[in-house]
Amino acid sequence: MYGGFYMDEAMTLNQLAQDIDALWVLLATVLVFFMQAGFALVESGFTRQKNSANIIMKNVIDFLVASLVYFFIGIRIMYPDNSFSNIDIMFQTVFAGTAATIISGSVAERMKFSSYIVLSIVVTLFMYPINGLFIWGGGFLSQLGMIDFAGSTVVHATGGFIALGFVLVLGPRLGKYVNGQSKIIYGHSLTLGALGIFILWFGWFGFNGGSTFGITGDNRDVVGQVFATTNIAAAMGGVTALAYTWVKDKHASIGATLNGILAGLVGITAGAHVISPFHAIFVGLITSLIVTICIEVIDKKIKIDDPVGAISVHGIGGVIGTMLVAVFHQSEGIIVGNFSLLGIQVFGSLFIAFIATLFGFTVAFIMKKTIGIRVTKEEEIEGLDIHEHQTSSYPNFTISSTQKSD
Repeated sequence: MYGGFYMDEAMTLNQLAQDIDALWVLLATVLVFFMQAGFALVESGFTRQKNSANIIMKNVIDFLVASLVYFFIGIRIMYPDNSFSNIDIMFQTVFAGTAATIISGSVAERMKFSSYIVLSIVVTLFMYPINGLFIWGGGFLSQLGMIDFAGSTVVHATGGFIALGFVLVLGPRLGKYVNGQSKIIYGHSLTLGALGIFILWFGWFGFNGGSTFGITGDNRDVVGQVFATTNIAAAMGGVTALAYTWVKDKHASIGATLNGILAGLVGITAGAHVISPFHAIFVGLITSLIVTICIEVIDKKIKIDDPVGAISVHGIGGVIGTMLVAVFHQSEGIIVGNFSLLGIQVFGSLFIAFIATLFGFTVAFIMKKTIGIRVTKEEEIEGLDIHEHQTSSYPNFTISSTQKSD
Protein backbone atom coordinates (compact mmCIF):
# COMPACT_ATOMS: atom_id res chain seq x y z
CA MET A 1 0.00 0.00 0.00
CA TYR A 2 2.69 2.43 1.01
CA GLY A 3 4.70 1.48 -2.06
CA GLY A 4 1.69 2.16 -4.26
CA PHE A 5 1.06 5.49 -2.53
CA TYR A 6 4.62 6.67 -3.06
CA MET A 7 4.54 5.50 -6.65
CA ASP A 8 1.33 7.44 -7.29
CA GLU A 9 2.81 10.47 -5.57
CA ALA A 10 5.96 10.24 -7.69
CA MET A 11 3.91 9.95 -10.86
CA THR A 12 1.86 12.96 -9.82
CA LEU A 13 4.99 15.04 -9.15
CA ASN A 14 6.50 13.92 -12.44
CA GLN A 15 3.33 14.90 -14.30
CA LEU A 16 3.28 18.23 -12.51
CA ALA A 17 6.87 18.89 -13.61
CA GLN A 18 5.95 18.04 -17.20
CA ASP A 19 2.96 20.36 -17.05
CA ILE A 20 5.09 23.20 -15.65
CA ASP A 21 7.68 22.65 -18.39
CA ALA A 22 4.95 22.73 -21.04
CA LEU A 23 3.53 25.92 -19.57
CA TRP A 24 7.01 27.47 -19.64
CA VAL A 25 7.43 26.70 -23.35
CA LEU A 26 3.99 28.14 -24.09
CA LEU A 27 4.84 31.30 -22.16
CA ALA A 28 8.11 31.59 -24.08
CA THR A 29 6.17 31.12 -27.32
CA VAL A 30 3.97 34.09 -26.47
CA LEU A 31 7.05 36.20 -25.65
CA VAL A 32 8.68 35.36 -28.97
CA PHE A 33 5.42 36.08 -30.80
CA PHE A 34 5.39 39.52 -29.19
CA MET A 35 8.81 40.12 -30.74
CA GLN A 36 6.97 40.55 -34.07
CA ALA A 37 5.62 43.81 -32.65
CA GLY A 38 9.16 44.79 -31.71
CA PHE A 39 10.48 44.17 -35.21
CA ALA A 40 7.54 46.08 -36.70
CA LEU A 41 8.24 49.13 -34.51
CA VAL A 42 12.00 49.07 -35.08
CA GLU A 43 11.69 48.79 -38.84
CA SER A 44 8.90 51.35 -39.05
CA GLY A 45 10.73 53.83 -36.83
CA PHE A 46 14.01 53.46 -38.71
CA THR A 47 12.35 54.18 -42.08
CA ARG A 48 10.36 57.11 -43.48
CA GLN A 49 6.76 57.79 -42.50
CA LYS A 50 5.50 57.40 -46.08
CA ASN A 51 6.40 53.70 -45.91
CA SER A 52 5.54 52.87 -42.28
CA ALA A 53 2.21 51.16 -42.99
CA ASN A 54 3.88 49.04 -45.66
CA ILE A 55 6.53 47.97 -43.14
CA ILE A 56 3.85 46.99 -40.64
CA MET A 57 2.01 44.94 -43.27
CA LYS A 58 5.17 43.05 -44.22
CA ASN A 59 5.69 42.08 -40.59
CA VAL A 60 2.07 40.98 -40.35
CA ILE A 61 2.44 38.91 -43.51
CA ASP A 62 5.50 37.13 -42.12
CA PHE A 63 3.57 35.77 -39.18
CA LEU A 64 0.49 34.95 -41.24
CA VAL A 65 2.65 32.92 -43.60
CA ALA A 66 4.65 31.24 -40.82
CA SER A 67 1.45 30.30 -39.00
CA LEU A 68 0.17 28.44 -42.05
CA VAL A 69 3.07 27.45 -44.30
CA TYR A 70 5.62 26.56 -41.62
CA PHE A 71 3.10 25.06 -39.19
CA PHE A 72 1.76 22.55 -41.72
CA ILE A 73 4.71 22.00 -44.08
CA GLY A 74 7.97 23.70 -43.10
CA ILE A 75 8.41 21.99 -39.75
CA ARG A 76 8.13 18.57 -41.42
CA ILE A 77 11.11 19.47 -43.59
CA MET A 78 13.03 20.76 -40.60
CA TYR A 79 12.22 17.77 -38.38
CA PRO A 80 11.60 14.83 -40.74
CA ASP A 81 11.07 12.31 -37.94
CA ASN A 82 7.79 14.11 -37.09
CA SER A 83 8.48 13.71 -33.36
CA PHE A 84 6.89 16.93 -32.16
CA SER A 85 3.77 18.05 -30.33
CA ASN A 86 1.57 21.06 -31.05
CA ILE A 87 3.46 22.92 -28.33
CA ASP A 88 6.73 22.20 -30.14
CA ILE A 89 5.26 23.31 -33.48
CA MET A 90 3.99 26.59 -32.06
CA PHE A 91 7.36 27.35 -30.46
CA GLN A 92 9.14 26.66 -33.74
CA THR A 93 6.54 28.63 -35.73
CA VAL A 94 7.29 31.89 -33.94
CA PHE A 95 10.98 31.32 -34.67
CA ALA A 96 10.20 30.87 -38.36
CA GLY A 97 8.28 34.14 -38.33
CA THR A 98 11.28 35.86 -36.79
CA ALA A 99 13.67 34.59 -39.48
CA ALA A 100 11.42 35.92 -42.23
CA THR A 101 10.78 39.25 -40.53
CA ILE A 102 14.51 40.02 -40.35
CA ILE A 103 14.52 40.32 -44.15
CA SER A 104 11.73 42.90 -44.29
CA GLY A 105 13.89 45.63 -42.79
CA SER A 106 16.63 45.26 -45.38
CA VAL A 107 14.27 45.42 -48.37
CA ALA A 108 12.22 48.26 -46.90
CA GLU A 109 10.95 51.24 -48.88
CA ARG A 110 11.41 49.83 -52.41
CA MET A 111 10.14 46.24 -52.67
CA LYS A 112 6.73 45.33 -54.09
CA PHE A 113 4.35 44.05 -51.44
CA SER A 114 3.08 41.20 -53.63
CA SER A 115 6.63 40.04 -54.29
CA TYR A 116 7.43 40.21 -50.60
CA ILE A 117 4.58 37.79 -49.87
CA VAL A 118 6.15 35.31 -52.30
CA LEU A 119 9.56 35.78 -50.65
CA SER A 120 8.10 35.19 -47.18
CA ILE A 121 6.45 31.98 -48.34
CA VAL A 122 9.63 30.66 -49.96
CA VAL A 123 11.74 31.45 -46.88
CA THR A 124 9.42 29.78 -44.36
CA LEU A 125 8.71 26.86 -46.68
CA PHE A 126 12.27 26.03 -47.78
CA MET A 127 15.29 28.03 -46.66
CA TYR A 128 14.60 28.35 -42.95
CA PRO A 129 13.51 24.71 -42.53
CA ILE A 130 16.52 23.44 -44.51
CA ASN A 131 19.01 25.43 -42.43
CA GLY A 132 17.18 24.33 -39.31
CA LEU A 133 17.43 20.71 -40.46
CA PHE A 134 21.20 21.00 -40.81
CA ILE A 135 21.68 22.13 -37.19
CA TRP A 136 18.57 21.32 -35.14
CA GLY A 137 16.85 18.57 -37.11
CA GLY A 138 19.60 15.95 -36.99
CA GLY A 139 21.44 17.14 -40.10
CA PHE A 140 25.15 16.92 -40.81
CA LEU A 141 26.14 20.03 -38.81
CA SER A 142 24.45 18.72 -35.68
CA GLN A 143 26.18 15.36 -36.21
CA LEU A 144 29.50 17.18 -36.40
CA GLY A 145 28.74 18.74 -33.00
CA MET A 146 27.83 22.31 -33.93
CA ILE A 147 26.24 24.29 -31.09
CA ASP A 148 23.56 26.88 -31.82
CA PHE A 149 21.38 26.92 -28.75
CA ALA A 150 18.58 29.29 -29.75
CA GLY A 151 19.41 30.32 -33.29
CA SER A 152 22.22 32.84 -33.76
CA THR A 153 22.85 31.02 -37.03
CA VAL A 154 19.65 29.07 -37.69
CA VAL A 155 17.37 32.09 -37.24
CA HIS A 156 19.40 35.29 -37.35
CA ALA A 157 22.23 34.52 -39.78
CA THR A 158 19.73 32.80 -42.07
CA GLY A 159 17.50 35.87 -42.18
CA GLY A 160 20.39 38.34 -42.36
CA PHE A 161 22.22 36.65 -45.22
CA ILE A 162 19.08 35.93 -47.24
CA ALA A 163 18.54 39.68 -46.95
CA LEU A 164 22.08 40.32 -48.20
CA GLY A 165 21.62 38.13 -51.27
CA PHE A 166 18.24 39.66 -52.06
CA VAL A 167 19.39 43.28 -51.62
CA LEU A 168 22.29 42.71 -54.02
CA VAL A 169 19.69 42.21 -56.75
CA LEU A 170 17.09 44.67 -55.44
CA GLY A 171 19.49 47.61 -55.28
CA PRO A 172 19.51 50.72 -53.06
CA ARG A 173 16.72 53.22 -52.43
CA LEU A 174 16.49 56.21 -54.73
CA GLY A 175 18.78 58.98 -53.55
CA LYS A 176 20.74 56.77 -51.17
CA TYR A 177 24.00 57.05 -53.11
CA VAL A 178 24.73 60.35 -54.83
CA ASN A 179 27.99 60.83 -56.76
CA GLY A 180 29.39 57.74 -55.11
CA GLN A 181 28.68 59.00 -51.60
CA SER A 182 26.26 57.51 -49.08
CA LYS A 183 23.49 59.88 -48.09
CA ILE A 184 21.81 59.51 -44.70
CA ILE A 185 18.08 58.79 -45.04
CA TYR A 186 16.67 59.42 -41.60
CA GLY A 187 13.94 57.27 -40.12
CA HIS A 188 10.81 59.07 -39.02
CA SER A 189 10.70 58.02 -35.35
CA LEU A 190 13.55 56.96 -33.09
CA THR A 191 10.91 56.80 -30.36
CA LEU A 192 9.15 53.93 -32.12
CA GLY A 193 12.52 52.33 -32.83
CA ALA A 194 13.54 52.48 -29.17
CA LEU A 195 10.20 51.07 -28.04
CA GLY A 196 10.67 48.24 -30.52
CA ILE A 197 14.12 47.47 -29.11
CA PHE A 198 12.72 47.25 -25.58
CA ILE A 199 10.01 44.86 -26.80
CA LEU A 200 12.62 42.72 -28.57
CA TRP A 201 14.81 42.70 -25.45
CA PHE A 202 11.80 41.64 -23.39
CA GLY A 203 10.81 38.92 -25.85
CA TRP A 204 14.37 37.61 -26.09
CA PHE A 205 14.06 36.14 -22.61
CA GLY A 206 11.49 33.81 -24.14
CA PHE A 207 13.55 33.34 -27.29
CA ASN A 208 16.57 32.09 -25.35
CA GLY A 209 14.95 30.99 -22.11
CA GLY A 210 12.29 28.90 -23.83
CA SER A 211 14.96 27.02 -25.77
CA THR A 212 15.67 25.03 -22.60
CA PHE A 213 12.23 23.43 -23.19
CA GLY A 214 11.67 23.28 -19.47
CA ILE A 215 12.16 25.08 -16.18
CA THR A 216 11.91 22.30 -13.59
CA GLY A 217 14.74 20.26 -12.08
CA ASP A 218 18.18 21.02 -13.51
CA ASN A 219 16.65 23.32 -16.11
CA ARG A 220 15.82 25.85 -13.40
CA ASP A 221 19.47 26.80 -13.03
CA VAL A 222 20.00 26.70 -16.80
CA VAL A 223 17.12 29.13 -17.37
CA GLY A 224 18.60 31.43 -14.72
CA GLN A 225 21.95 31.37 -16.49
CA VAL A 226 20.33 31.98 -19.87
CA PHE A 227 18.41 34.99 -18.54
CA ALA A 228 21.58 36.43 -17.00
CA THR A 229 23.79 35.95 -20.05
CA THR A 230 21.09 37.29 -22.38
CA ASN A 231 20.63 40.45 -20.36
CA ILE A 232 24.34 41.08 -19.79
CA ALA A 233 25.26 40.63 -23.46
CA ALA A 234 22.48 43.01 -24.50
CA ALA A 235 23.58 45.64 -22.00
CA MET A 236 27.23 45.34 -22.95
CA GLY A 237 26.30 45.50 -26.62
CA GLY A 238 24.53 48.79 -26.07
CA VAL A 239 27.35 50.23 -23.97
CA THR A 240 29.95 49.21 -26.56
CA ALA A 241 28.13 50.78 -29.51
CA LEU A 242 27.44 53.93 -27.49
CA ALA A 243 31.09 54.28 -26.41
CA TYR A 244 32.49 53.53 -29.87
CA THR A 245 30.33 56.05 -31.70
CA TRP A 246 30.74 58.67 -28.96
CA VAL A 247 34.51 58.53 -29.25
CA LYS A 248 34.50 58.28 -33.05
CA ASP A 249 31.74 60.76 -33.95
CA LYS A 250 31.84 62.99 -30.85
CA HIS A 251 28.19 62.39 -30.00
CA ALA A 252 26.06 59.68 -28.41
CA SER A 253 24.38 57.86 -31.31
CA ILE A 254 20.88 56.64 -30.48
CA GLY A 255 20.56 54.40 -33.54
CA ALA A 256 23.95 52.78 -33.01
CA THR A 257 23.19 52.15 -29.33
CA LEU A 258 19.88 50.49 -30.17
CA ASN A 259 21.49 48.28 -32.82
CA GLY A 260 24.31 47.50 -30.38
CA ILE A 261 21.76 46.11 -27.93
CA LEU A 262 20.35 43.90 -30.68
CA ALA A 263 23.85 42.79 -31.68
CA GLY A 264 24.54 41.65 -28.12
CA LEU A 265 21.27 39.72 -28.05
CA VAL A 266 21.94 38.04 -31.39
CA GLY A 267 25.52 37.20 -30.39
CA ILE A 268 24.70 35.48 -27.09
CA THR A 269 21.83 33.43 -28.53
CA ALA A 270 24.06 30.61 -29.80
CA GLY A 271 25.66 29.87 -26.43
CA ALA A 272 23.55 31.48 -23.74
CA HIS A 273 23.33 28.16 -21.86
CA VAL A 274 27.05 27.33 -21.86
CA ILE A 275 28.65 30.76 -21.50
CA SER A 276 29.05 32.28 -18.03
CA PRO A 277 27.53 35.66 -17.16
CA PHE A 278 31.05 37.09 -16.88
CA HIS A 279 32.06 35.94 -20.34
CA ALA A 280 28.74 37.19 -21.73
CA ILE A 281 30.29 40.64 -21.27
CA PHE A 282 32.87 39.81 -23.91
CA VAL A 283 30.31 38.27 -26.27
CA GLY A 284 28.28 41.47 -26.13
CA LEU A 285 31.36 43.66 -26.52
CA ILE A 286 32.92 41.77 -29.45
CA THR A 287 29.69 41.21 -31.36
CA SER A 288 28.50 44.78 -30.93
CA LEU A 289 31.84 46.32 -31.92
CA ILE A 290 32.13 44.22 -35.08
CA VAL A 291 28.48 44.83 -36.01
CA THR A 292 28.74 48.60 -35.44
CA ILE A 293 31.79 48.80 -37.70
CA CYS A 294 30.19 46.54 -40.32
CA ILE A 295 27.05 48.69 -40.52
CA GLU A 296 29.20 51.64 -41.55
CA VAL A 297 31.44 49.65 -43.90
CA ILE A 298 28.53 47.98 -45.68
CA ASP A 299 26.80 51.33 -46.13
CA LYS A 300 29.68 53.66 -46.98
CA LYS A 301 32.37 51.41 -48.44
CA ILE A 302 30.57 48.48 -50.05
CA LYS A 303 27.49 50.64 -50.75
CA ILE A 304 24.79 48.12 -49.92
CA ASP A 305 21.61 49.85 -48.75
CA ASP A 306 20.27 48.24 -45.58
CA PRO A 307 17.82 50.71 -43.96
CA VAL A 308 17.80 49.08 -40.51
CA GLY A 309 21.21 47.39 -40.43
CA ALA A 310 19.72 43.88 -40.38
CA ILE A 311 22.46 42.33 -42.51
CA SER A 312 25.09 43.36 -39.99
CA VAL A 313 23.07 42.92 -36.79
CA HIS A 314 21.48 39.57 -37.58
CA GLY A 315 23.69 38.14 -40.32
CA ILE A 316 27.20 39.08 -39.20
CA GLY A 317 26.18 39.23 -35.54
CA GLY A 318 24.75 35.71 -35.76
CA VAL A 319 27.92 34.31 -37.31
CA ILE A 320 30.21 36.05 -34.80
CA GLY A 321 28.09 34.90 -31.86
CA THR A 322 28.15 31.31 -33.07
CA MET A 323 31.92 31.37 -33.46
CA LEU A 324 32.36 32.84 -29.98
CA VAL A 325 30.79 29.72 -28.47
CA ALA A 326 34.05 27.97 -29.35
CA VAL A 327 35.93 30.62 -27.37
CA PHE A 328 33.79 31.08 -24.26
CA HIS A 329 32.13 27.67 -23.75
CA GLN A 330 32.52 26.97 -20.02
CA SER A 331 33.85 23.43 -20.41
CA GLU A 332 34.75 23.03 -24.10
CA GLY A 333 35.96 26.49 -25.08
CA ILE A 334 39.33 28.01 -25.85
CA ILE A 335 39.22 29.75 -22.45
CA VAL A 336 39.80 26.33 -20.84
CA GLY A 337 42.37 25.25 -23.43
CA ASN A 338 39.97 23.27 -25.60
CA PHE A 339 39.95 24.01 -29.34
CA SER A 340 37.65 21.15 -30.34
CA LEU A 341 34.63 23.36 -31.15
CA LEU A 342 36.47 26.00 -33.17
CA GLY A 343 36.45 24.24 -36.53
CA ILE A 344 32.79 23.24 -36.59
CA GLN A 345 31.52 26.56 -35.20
CA VAL A 346 33.42 28.52 -37.84
CA PHE A 347 32.61 26.15 -40.70
CA GLY A 348 28.96 25.69 -39.76
CA SER A 349 28.15 29.38 -39.39
CA LEU A 350 29.97 30.35 -42.60
CA PHE A 351 28.33 27.50 -44.51
CA ILE A 352 24.85 28.66 -43.47
CA ALA A 353 25.77 32.26 -44.30
CA PHE A 354 26.95 31.23 -47.78
CA ILE A 355 23.93 29.15 -48.76
CA ALA A 356 21.53 31.74 -47.31
CA THR A 357 23.17 34.49 -49.37
CA LEU A 358 23.12 32.30 -52.47
CA PHE A 359 19.47 31.46 -51.85
CA GLY A 360 18.50 35.11 -51.39
CA PHE A 361 20.37 36.17 -54.54
CA THR A 362 18.90 33.34 -56.64
CA VAL A 363 15.33 33.91 -55.50
CA ALA A 364 15.64 37.66 -56.09
CA PHE A 365 17.09 37.11 -59.57
CA ILE A 366 14.30 34.71 -60.57
CA MET A 367 11.59 36.95 -59.15
CA LYS A 368 13.06 40.01 -60.86
CA LYS A 369 12.93 38.26 -64.23
CA THR A 370 9.38 36.98 -63.69
CA ILE A 371 7.05 38.89 -61.37
CA GLY A 372 9.34 41.83 -60.57
CA ILE A 373 10.58 42.86 -57.15
CA ARG A 374 10.76 46.64 -57.16
CA VAL A 375 8.11 49.35 -57.17
CA THR A 376 8.22 52.07 -59.82
CA LYS A 377 10.22 55.26 -59.36
CA GLU A 378 7.05 57.28 -58.87
CA GLU A 379 5.71 54.84 -56.25
CA GLU A 380 8.98 54.88 -54.33
CA ILE A 381 9.13 58.68 -54.30
CA GLU A 382 5.53 59.15 -53.17
CA GLY A 383 5.57 56.27 -50.73
CA LEU A 384 4.50 52.64 -50.60
CA ASP A 385 1.70 53.31 -48.12
CA ILE A 386 -0.35 55.20 -50.68
CA HIS A 387 0.51 53.14 -53.76
CA GLU A 388 0.49 49.65 -52.23
CA HIS A 389 -2.24 50.05 -49.61
CA GLN A 390 -4.19 53.20 -50.45
CA THR A 391 -3.67 54.52 -46.94
CA SER A 392 -1.28 56.43 -44.72
CA SER A 393 -0.10 55.99 -41.16
CA TYR A 394 0.01 59.77 -40.83
CA PRO A 395 -2.84 61.17 -42.96
CA ASN A 396 -2.59 64.65 -41.43
CA PHE A 397 0.98 64.91 -42.73
CA THR A 398 0.31 63.60 -46.23
CA ILE A 399 0.27 66.05 -49.12
CA SER A 400 -2.72 65.38 -51.35
CA SER A 401 -2.63 65.59 -55.14
CA THR A 402 -4.83 68.72 -54.93
CA GLN A 403 -2.33 70.40 -52.62
CA LYS A 404 0.51 69.47 -54.95
CA SER A 405 -1.17 71.17 -57.91
CA ASP A 406 -1.66 74.32 -55.86
